[in-house]
Amino acid sequence: MPDHVSIHTVESLYSDHHGWLQGWLRRKLGDTHQAADLSHDTFLRILTSRDVTSIREPRTFLATVAGGLVANHYRRRAIEQAYLDAISCLPEPQVPSPEHRAIVMETLLEIDRMLDGLPPKARRAFLLSQLEGLTYVEIAEQIGVSVSMVKQYMRRATQQCYFSLTV
Repeated sequence: MPDHVSIHTVESLYSDHHGWLQGWLRRKLGDTHQAADLSHDTFLRILTSRDVTSIREPRTFLATVAGGLVANHYRRRAIEQAYLDAISCLPEPQVPSPEHRAIVMETLLEIDRMLDGLPPKARRAFLLSQLEGLTYVEIAEQIGVSVSMVKQYMRRATQQCYFSLTV
C-alpha cells in the first residue's frame, strides 16, 4: 500500500495534470469516454506501482504510462476483432455463448501477454505449432526459416511462457 507521502504526491499529480492527460488521450484515441477510462487507469497504475516522489517531468511520465495503456488498448481491440471475425464464420449452433467468448478472450489476452516481447517470427512459429498443429518443417516453410531456427524460436517461446507463469 502506498504511504501517505505517495498518496499526497499522486493527488497533486492528478489535480495538476489530469485535465491535460485526458485531453492528450482524447486526441490520441478520438473517444472521450475511452480517454477518461485510460486516464483513470493511468493514475491507478501510478498509485499502485510507482514511487512518485522522484518524478521530475510529470507530463512526460504520465504520457509514457498512458502511452503503454493506449498500446495495450489497441492490441486488445485487435485481438478481440480477430476473434470476433473468426467466430462470425461459424454456423449459428456453433457460435459460443457470451460467457464462453469472455473466457476465450481472457485466455487469448493472457497468451498475448505471455508472448509479448518475442520477435514476430518466434511468436508466429509458436502459435503455428500450438494453435495450428504444424510440424517444425511446415512452420519453417511457412515463415521462411530453417528447421533449426524454428527449434530455437520454440525453445525461446516456451521459456518465455514458463517464466511468465512463475513471476
